Amino acid sequence: MKPLDQLISLLTGTDETTAFTGAGRQSGARVFGGQVIGQTVMAASLSVERSRPIHSMHGYFLRPGDPSLPIGMDVELLRDGSSFSQRRVHAMQHGKPILSMISSFQEEQAGVTHQDVMPSAPDPESLPTTAEVLAGIDHPLARYMATQRPIDVRHVEGPLYLGPPAEKSSSQLVWMRTMGDLPADTDWPLNRAILAFASDYTLLEVSLRAQGGFFGAPGLKMASLDHAIWFHRDFRADEWLLYEQHTTTAQGSRALCHGKLFNRSGELVASVAQEGMLRLP
Repeated sequence: MKPLDQLISLLTGTDETTAFTGAGRQSGARVFGGQVIGQTVMAASLSVERSRPIHSMHGYFLRPGDPSLPIGMDVELLRDGSSFSQRRVHAMQHGKPILSMISSFQEEQAGVTHQDVMPSAPDPESLPTTAEVLAGIDHPLARYMATQRPIDVRHVEGPLYLGPPAEKSSSQLVWMRTMGDLPADTDWPLNRAILAFASDYTLLEVSLRAQGGFFGAPGLKMASLDHAIWFHRDFRADEWLLYEQHTTTAQGSRALCHGKLFNRSGELVASVAQEGMLRLP
């Protein structure tokens, strides 16, 4: 199965109204946090009318997920008002929550608009792919990242896979899109669940860049603690999105990071915030 098809299967799961079940992940010692975020977004979305897209979610990672087991999604229908709906989802394994998330949905409505300006960046086609960056690296994780990830990730300033950054910086830019095209009729639940999945890939990485670290540093420990997304506009996850990332502070072995996702027309489609554990050797 192609990585993108596997991702769609992971996110769509088995829907039983308020008892959605998602698969674990076959690679790695624990479930990728973005996968559980995407699954909870999808589970909550399936319990709401299609006329009410998700506009925000806030989740806390409580326990590491076991990739060998399915993940049960307990969806609680909190409220359905005249314009807004709210849902709570607990992602469950071994009878305990591994992620607790609350989300809000809104009937599509007209209103005032304003947004930040998209930063300038080179075209994603001019940047190397992860496969090109990791070519020749004979390591299971490198092979997985180069060939099996469902999201095409291209760093403007260069990734931190193999070594520290040329200079420390509290900001970075990353282009993202699915590794392949989605069906033309893909609607908002899957597009937003895929963005939720992908939003966890590189956001905490910017705090590592600010410290001059890199992923291969012996003794490095990183983990997402919480995650929040605000969806502003419709988009397609199979079209390039520029992920502007910035870290504002780090203390107590925790780093706070913020992100903005723009489409190629310059529209701000989503905003993200995450605090993560960061322990450097």
